[in-house]
Amino acid sequence: MRSLMTQQSNQSFNPEYFENVWNGYADEDYDVVIIGGGSVGAGAALDAATRGLKTAVLESRDFAAGTSSRSSKMFHGGLRYLAMFDFRLVAESLKERELNMSTLAPHLVKPLKFIFPLTHHVWERVMMFGGFTLYDLMGGAKSVPMQKHLTRKGALKVTPGLKEDAIVGGVRYYDTLVDDARHTMTVLRSAAEYGADVRTNTEVIGFDKDRGGRVVGAKVRDTATGREATVRGKVFINATGVWNDKIQELAGVEGKFTVHASKGVHIVVPKDALDAEAALCFVTEKSVLFVIPWGDYWIIGTTDTDWEKGLSLPDPAPTKADIDYILDEVNQRVRRQITRDDIVGVYSGLRPLLSGKSDSTTNLSRNHAVARVAPGMVSVAGGKYTTYRVIGKDAVDLAVEELGGKVPESITEHTPILGAAGYHALANQIPTLARRYNLSEDFIEHLLGRYGSLLGEVLAPAQDDESLLEPVPGAETYLWAEVRYAVTHEGALHLDDILTRRLRVAIEFGDRGVNAAPAVADFVAPLLDWSEEDKQLEVDTFTKHTEAELAAEAAVTDREANDILVRAGSARPTETQG
Repeated sequence: MRSLMTQQSNQSFNPEYFENVWNGYADEDYDVVIIGGGSVGAGAALDAATRGLKTAVLESRDFAAGTSSRSSKMFHGGLRYLAMFDFRLVAESLKERELNMSTLAPHLVKPLKFIFPLTHHVWERVMMFGGFTLYDLMGGAKSVPMQKHLTRKGALKVTPGLKEDAIVGGVRYYDTLVDDARHTMTVLRSAAEYGADVRTNTEVIGFDKDRGGRVVGAKVRDTATGREATVRGKVFINATGVWNDKIQELAGVEGKFTVHASKGVHIVVPKDALDAEAALCFVTEKSVLFVIPWGDYWIIGTTDTDWEKGLSLPDPAPTKADIDYILDEVNQRVRRQITRDDIVGVYSGLRPLLSGKSDSTTNLSRNHAVARVAPGMVSVAGGKYTTYRVIGKDAVDLAVEELGGKVPESITEHTPILGAAGYHALANQIPTLARRYNLSEDFIEHLLGRYGSLLGEVLAPAQDDESLLEPVPGAETYLWAEVRYAVTHEGALHLDDILTRRLRVAIEFGDRGVNAAPAVADFVAPLLDWSEEDKQLEVDTFTKHTEAELAAEAAVTDREANDILVRAGSARPTETQG
């Protein structure tokens, strides 16, 4: 059992410390217990902790292991919601985008130039001018330029990889890029910095109620050891996304809304697969297709299909049909045809879609829902990654009503997350930092974009061990110092946590991280107290799961692909299946 107790951020991992945390677990009495370590759970945790509430977060796997690490990697304003006349959602999203880009997380949320290709003369340009003007006036043009309309020649100058007959012009606009998994994990670290107990590998298996039917405790199981305990709290927030209904069933309550799942798939291809100097946004008959720059790669997606195969797996398998759909849509628009041989990574996730049962008791504004489903329990679901902070605030606001007494108002709008403070000053000193740490300017920029002003903390151990400044074999865009930091400061417990979420190796290299796995396992074994058997199990489990994912990508149907992953089991060897 591990905790991101960042008050101890300068200390290396200590197994005995975390064992003592587990032993004392049942003695704690929390104001707020948050179930789920995704973006919404993270937002709620930081909100509750900074109000002075004694807060715990329970995550059954790893931080952002589900939907929150499998997005299109954007904090976007929700341009498409203008067509639905949901102006409030767009304005709120643009406000949150600006807050994160300028103040709350500027090291992680970066401006991103887009080209919106126009395919019809006159009427589409007029319509898009109106839409983008609203977008700009509602907050889309504060830290970034306003829209700019381009001729076909002008659009092709920025995106020469597009077919000339695929567009008649374009609109340049801005949204943002974010590493979703890193952002969610850093928000949780920030919550821990303000006193929250944040725990992974902690599966909720039931609830205790008092005689009046109030939820007063969550029965939890350590998925690594099987040990069980009860976590007591005054109010519980169910922030589990697509697993919302399962938690409500465990609590024996009927919620005010249900959550249905929709599958979204993305592929990752090398940068030279498409000649373009900006991101692209296409509207297809079935979904919005983004082409997003991601370091030396493009992320292309997404799909939007109903998921009716249940939640026996943590994440759905992308299928041949999903991948073929993405390739077909993008290839209709680009000169150089992108093939399956170009693909270095594929990932898929489930979006939690809401279905309200009682509009009088469920707040369905802002495209998310918050409801008191039982005395002592609040459920929250839906919404956009961009508005994670607002969703978390709304959940805590409702939870506070259960607490009684005076609780301070939310202050997360004014609370930068770890690594944000001082980032802009450091970003102006890249050449100096490169000389100081004996690294290339490209590596310094890479590190600042991942850790912000925590850069010095990441590199500090290299003062005594210069080998930490060397690239990881099989994942050369990352340093050994980052692998070490993932374990000592970022709560990684397994190879999957490191290679898939702390580092994004699993979607950035054609082997999906398999080649780097043995060396990384050798390196982290002393930090995680792994035996030789543990190391081999980690490598074998990661490799087996990766091979199963590749096999699933060749399957035609969801059922066939899902069955392949079920047989392979989890990517984390101590994780319970369910």
